[in-house]
Amino acid sequence: MNYRHIYHAGNFADVFKHIIIARIIEYLKKKDHAFRVIDTHAGIGIYDLASDEAQKTGEWIDGIGRILDQAVAPDVALLIKPWLDVVNELNDKSRKFGRYPGSPYIERKLLRKQDRLTAIELHEADYKKLANNFAGDYQTRVIHLDGYLALGAHVPPKEKRGLIVVDPPFEKNDEFERLIEGLEKAYKRFPGGIYALWYPVKHYNELNWFMNELRSTSIPKILRLELRIKQRSEMPGLDGCGMIIVNPPYVLPHEMDKLKPFLLDRLGADKHAQLINEWINGEAV
Repeated sequence: MNYRHIYHAGNFADVFKHIIIARIIEYLKKKDHAFRVIDTHAGIGIYDLASDEAQKTGEWIDGIGRILDQAVAPDVALLIKPWLDVVNELNDKSRKFGRYPGSPYIERKLLRKQDRLTAIELHEADYKKLANNFAGDYQTRVIHLDGYLALGAHVPPKEKRGLIVVDPPFEKNDEFERLIEGLEKAYKRFPGGIYALWYPVKHYNELNWFMNELRSTSIPKILRLELRIKQRSEMPGLDGCGMIIVNPPYVLPHEMDKLKPFLLDRLGADKHAQLINEWINGEAV
């Protein structure tokens, strides 16, 4: 699977991931003390939905395209507002919707003046675009590096509070193994951090292995949030995506329960769509 961001910007997986990231950042902001967001596979930050790559797939139509200009219940609107405000702000309302923010752009827009962002990208061309998008921003540090190395070299942050977002492209067969190794390494150095690990729902044997490995770690609080948009494909296909959250905000499982009907209605592809909201390690709520 090649999950290079430009081809899939604004799709259902982005919407799901970004709503969760925004909810975590809003929780971190409840305390005055500064925090840092470390995004290990940052991409370029801003995506042109009119680009050849985005037009080739058109995936944003069944993602952010099914949410824009649609009425939502007040409790849902309140929860998605931080993320959706960033999306709307990026687009000039006088013209057709045409740009979607990547994770680092959303993260940066939600920070306060005392907070910081470290955005890491290995792909040479994407790194240059990312650096250009954040040029002159003293609250953001852009680094050209393999994001997995950052899980050892850049944690703990000096703020001693933070969110580490790991959203790899899943271009290699050992991606789940690298996620486990990277998480365990980082957790030993920074056990108080919040970790958000993205993964695709596609190869179920590998996915089951990943969940079993997470259960066998010594990490005490691991939440699984997984959106499956359709019935399991006969041939391997992207049936959904998930976020593993280590040390989740205590309110997050309850917030996801509130968002469940909205997410299934807007992002589900058939009647088999489901949202998994369960503890892998830790007490059930």
